[in-house]
Amino acid sequence: MRVKDSTRVVLGIALVIAMLVGAALWLGRDGESSGRTVVRLRIWDESFVPAYRASLDEFERANPDIEVRITLVPWASYARKLRLDVAGGIADDLFWTGLYEDYADSGRLVDIGAALGEQAAAAWDPSAVDQFTRGGKLWAVPQFVDGGSAVFYNRELLERAGVDSGELTVVRWSPDDAVDTFRPLLRRLHAAAPWPYNAAKDFQSIELPYLGSAGAELQREERFEFANAQGNAAFGYLVGLIRDGLSPSAADTNTSGDFAKNAFLQGKMALFQSGSFTLATIAQQAGFRWGLTLIPQGPKGRISTNNSIAVAGNAASAHPEQTRRVLAWLGSAAGNRYLGVAGATIPAVLSEQHVYRDYWARHGVDVTPFFEVLRDGRMAGGSGPGFPAALEAMDPILAEMFLGRVPVDVALRRAQDAGNAALDQR
Repeated sequence: MRVKDSTRVVLGIALVIAMLVGAALWLGRDGESSGRTVVRLRIWDESFVPAYRASLDEFERANPDIEVRITLVPWASYARKLRLDVAGGIADDLFWTGLYEDYADSGRLVDIGAALGEQAAAAWDPSAVDQFTRGGKLWAVPQFVDGGSAVFYNRELLERAGVDSGELTVVRWSPDDAVDTFRPLLRRLHAAAPWPYNAAKDFQSIELPYLGSAGAELQREERFEFANAQGNAAFGYLVGLIRDGLSPSAADTNTSGDFAKNAFLQGKMALFQSGSFTLATIAQQAGFRWGLTLIPQGPKGRISTNNSIAVAGNAASAHPEQTRRVLAWLGSAAGNRYLGVAGATIPAVLSEQHVYRDYWARHGVDVTPFFEVLRDGRMAGGSGPGFPAALEAMDPILAEMFLGRVPVDVALRRAQDAGNAALDQR
């Protein structure tokens, strides 16, 4: 039977209306009519959806009056979209955050101590609690911590170069050639690998550990303070490794945060310094024998940062009590442990961090280096109102430095001035 054109149009319109209604129901715009209140959680990493869904399904079974829906916004647009949505009053009830200060200072976030009780913070990793505490108040519920940076190594390339993996545990980097043992080891590895190491413009895994291990600080009282002798030593060493061909060209790593990781997975890099967030990918995709060890010691030992991600509550939520209940669940041992059961990340609830360790132990991986590196001290990763804008202002200057186009001391001074100017313009 042939359908008339007019009938097609009517059917088409009906289908569109049905789809729009269905979408509205799915997004929760008509959530109250189902008898359940819809609470939305915004994250940026798709790989976390299964773990969160399993956790939230358990929550919903115990709280049948609430439905929690996950909103996925890609990392590339996450910060900008969140900023716009918070300003426009349309942000999700809950959202992942790492840099929260602007929202806290403008009254956009739920006071966690007031919502969950001051005792709640005792269950969470102290470094995460410190990161999200401002003005004496906690502004988000920690979800996971990265631990410190560590070095993944290709056992086969080490063997080919005649380097014992035990040597990696005692190497030191230093601007003093008489003390430095890391560069000579990298030269030996160069005989077996196109790139021995991944010195690069990598804020968390490379730049902060080298600054800290040199005795430098990124900030002091929320002002940038790294353009000094210690900062010059740290960045001068990294730039020197690139210049000497012991690490990939900054022309490749500046524009691709995955270049070094892919080079390691392809068997072209002997040592890859990164965080626990890379472990699952290495374990799944590396087609060779590999191991994990501590980062090189610097003049002040091994210093690494321990970044955390937390869930913040939207102070403008239309469902404050339901949002509070979901926050309490996500910060509980039962709710948080799901993030560690598959080895994806380290839960922020202290009692559940063994879940992560146990998972990798069953798979023959000792994750101790991510934790042990923090014993010498922790490098603060920066904070304060306007911090994201400051990082954005400094990035192109540091990129030119890694390319070797601007002397290290000049670039650091320019970057520091640009960062502080961005803070002043807030």
